[in-house]
Amino acid sequence: MMNRDSEIGDGKMEKAPPTLPINHRFLEPEKAVKSITDMAIWEKSEAYMEYTGFIATLNEAIKGKPLSVDCKISNNVSRFVKLLEKINKTIDEFPPVVQPQRFGNTAFRDWLAKVKQNSSEFLQEALHPQLHLAIPEIKVYLEESFGNATRIDYGTGHEMSFIMFLCCLYKIGALDVEDNVATVFFIFNNYLQIARRLQQTYRMEPAGSHGVWSLDDYQFVPFIWGSSQLVDQPRIYPPVKFLEDDVIDKYADEYMFLSCIKYIKEVKKGPFAEHSNQLWSISAVGSWSKINQGLIKMYKKEVLAKFPVIQHVLFGSLLPIRRFPIQQ
Repeated sequence: MMNRDSEIGDGKMEKAPPTLPINHRFLEPEKAVKSITDMAIWEKSEAYMEYTGFIATLNEAIKGKPLSVDCKISNNVSRFVKLLEKINKTIDEFPPVVQPQRFGNTAFRDWLAKVKQNSSEFLQEALHPQLHLAIPEIKVYLEESFGNATRIDYGTGHEMSFIMFLCCLYKIGALDVEDNVATVFFIFNNYLQIARRLQQTYRMEPAGSHGVWSLDDYQFVPFIWGSSQLVDQPRIYPPVKFLEDDVIDKYADEYMFLSCIKYIKEVKKGPFAEHSNQLWSISAVGSWSKINQGLIKMYKKEVLAKFPVIQHVLFGSLLPIRRFPIQQ
């Protein structure tokens, strides 16, 4: 899955910056938004501010940059890419089983059980020994990133769990500001390839899809970060060009937004305006900058403000439900 091996670090463990107090107490994350009224607590919480700030920071870091841009790939980034490569290879061990129902192949449950069985070991290999105390807290976000074993579905809540996992890696000092571009282009983009492979291999249902009126059945954030990549990129301007097949084929490996459109066109049949009405409407917006800002607002309204998504979000010591402290 790594497409520039020559640029990957040599795998030596980089020092762990002391970003947390020595006596920091990690907690196993738990659900905290249990009713509609709890949504107000969530929207004023430290976790909400950290999460939305994290998305905005990485959004800014990759603005106008194609995936092939020359960026620093630290040994720590390399280790998390290798962690994802191990998870990806595990799919080979659990081929789909023959079953009467078309969707929701039950082999996914065995695959996910295997990932959960190995997650602590994978994280021990990826993290500096000084950070191993964080594993019981952060591994839960990683395990929740790939879908639900009971329903065999995947949606924006699972994607959110992975981004929270990345946010936690920054909070414990496993990644830092110099890794911002590589975090999106290598770690998150590899995660996206795994999510797509799982959706296809196990015929996963979309979790809580709004059908054609949502942005996409499965993902949201790659459209935000992907549209940031396209700001001031004359090759895909005006934005309506993202609907053209030759543009998609030429640039899908350079821009996440176009790779998302290419994937949708591969898995959905019929006119694009019918099966992906929101994206079709977006194509009429005059600039990628407006699209990017509009998608961030839409994400806050359609994902982060929806109880069916947030009821599953987990809160611990790194992303706490407590109120965000107001600076005097």
